Amino acid sequence: MSVNCKNSFTCPVEATISLIGGKYKSVILWHLMGKTLRYSELHRLIPKATDKMLAQQLRELENDGLISRKVYPVVPPKTEYSLTDFGNTLAPILDEMCNWGTIYLGKIK
Repeated sequence: MSVNCKNSFTCPVEATISLIGGKYKSVILWHLMGKTLRYSELHRLIPKATDKMLAQQLRELENDGLISRKVYPVVPPKTEYSLTDFGNTLAPILDEMCNWGTIYLGKIK
């Protein structure tokens, strides 16, 4: 789901979840923190994502201004993804999600 209308949200948390709450969006953003990756590299890092789902999530993140896509005119085509300046503002949130997840995984072992 791509965010189209700012006024449709009743709460800031709802707006945040709309941007990063897709099945793999947060994971994609996490892997792109501080680096640029090709589609195949992202797919290797997120093996459970189907090609269709990964492409959809990347397209939505790009449409929402969180990632940028650069296509190189070579054969075979080369496409790279990276965080935009706006996407980089999510770094503290993603870091805290990782910290919380680490604690959670430690408790369930």
